[in-house]
Amino acid sequence: MDLSRNPPRREWLIAAGLILLALVPALAGMMRIGEIATGAAETTANSRFLRMPLPVVLHITGALVYSIVGAFQFLPGLRLRHNAWHRFAGRYLLVPAGLTVAASGVWMTAFYDMPPSDGVALAVSRYIVGALMIAFIALGVAAIARRDVAAHGPWMIRAYALAMGAGTQVLTSGPFLLIFGEPDVFWRFAQMSAGWLINAAVAEWVIARRHRPALSAT
Repeated sequence: MDLSRNPPRREWLIAAGLILLALVPALAGMMRIGEIATGAAETTANSRFLRMPLPVVLHITGALVYSIVGAFQFLPGLRLRHNAWHRFAGRYLLVPAGLTVAASGVWMTAFYDMPPSDGVALAVSRYIVGALMIAFIALGVAAIARRDVAAHGPWMIRAYALAMGAGTQVLTSGPFLLIFGEPDVFWRFAQMSAGWLINAAVAEWVIARRHRPALSAT
């Protein structure tokens, strides 16, 4: 099958799945921006955002761009048909958005007053995830700058997987919240970290599958 003319249906299902995964945190983020824009009443849950809105607005808008546009970057058929768009979107949308997501996440962890359930261990996890995202994006940019396409893709997949952690965290924390209520510090850390770890593991599995044909051919 000529992927440049007819991308497999499976590719579109993958993109739809990624967008669906990002949907719940995206809706929550848009509601948060709505609170800020309309001057909602200050509560314990939103006071840090209302008092200092710029970092969270940058984080949410960056995440929206990164998750939705990024969902189409890894589809081989679409990339072959629209390579100019792939390069434009990566350079001018995804790299700035991804760095914004990571940097703002680190900044909020450092300077916002977090809820009591967000303990030190979760803060350390957020620092690590933010630093890894920045490093992976930088390595991906460096790889494509030297025309190493084989290295570029895996680094960008890893960065995207970490950014999509918010979507997976809905799945790792939602059932617990419905059954047992608000988690304590340990379970909050476990649920959030599980989202990132699951995505990281899936990313490595995808990378291994993409490189398996090339390795078999050699």
